[in-house]
Amino acid sequence: MTEMPTAPVLQTLALATGHGRRRVSQGLDLAIAAGEVLCLLGPNGCGKTTLFRTVLGLLAPLAGEVRVQGQPVLSWPRAEFARRVGYVPQAQAGVFGFEALDMVLMGRAARLPALARPSSADRALALGCLEQLGIAHLALRPYTELSGGERQLVLIARALAQEPALLVMDEPTASLDFGNQIRVLDQIAALRARGMAVLLSTHQPEHALQVADRIALLGRGGLQACGAAAQVATPAALAALYGVSEAAVAARLPAIPKVWAGATSSTAAASRAGLHP
Repeated sequence: MTEMPTAPVLQTLALATGHGRRRVSQGLDLAIAAGEVLCLLGPNGCGKTTLFRTVLGLLAPLAGEVRVQGQPVLSWPRAEFARRVGYVPQAQAGVFGFEALDMVLMGRAARLPALARPSSADRALALGCLEQLGIAHLALRPYTELSGGERQLVLIARALAQEPALLVMDEPTASLDFGNQIRVLDQIAALRARGMAVLLSTHQPEHALQVADRIALLGRGGLQACGAAAQVATPAALAALYGVSEAAVAARLPAIPKVWAGATSSTAAASRAGLHP
């Protein structure tokens, strides 16, 4: 008996995003399967965060559709949606002095009955998420007293505690030091191995090439290319995307050409011509 194909965890269909009547991006056809990492690269103002807000159901599409596990995002009851999709925003200052462990426990809320308190098992899971990121020693520290990088790691731990099928991460390494960048990138690779779908953005092409199965280049107005990481994020493509010279890209990313070695002009052109959903 032939098995039916599994629906992508996330799929956008001819999606246009924006605010009010102002379109930011259009023609976005993307899909992410379980156990896959898709990374968005693009200049400031190209619409990465707007796309994320649309994927999360916080903004309505101006055209097209977003589906999570085969169902339109806006048709999901919010509690059900929260069990399936986790979000890691850029680090926030915080207003209330919750302990870091309590912040992570908030990620369990979608898994608990209404008005229920977290159990000892929930607390153990939350502490385990902090341990995975090397910050268990911060468990009892007030969130408001943490550094920007430490707050970012706590937000990632909170999303992990949620145990979603899809994790959306908005520049997760932006405020982290070198060591914590490595920890987060390793954690993203571990999530992929566990079957989680991950959609993230970064301003560091080398990070994308390290952890992403596929890379989408998002320019002002829409998608420029999407495909296998090494075939899409070439020096020429990155130079065109960011408006700099190819030599400048190569000079600043000296360790990356080994990754590009397998990418030929024909495969890159094929990727650009037929966007892999």
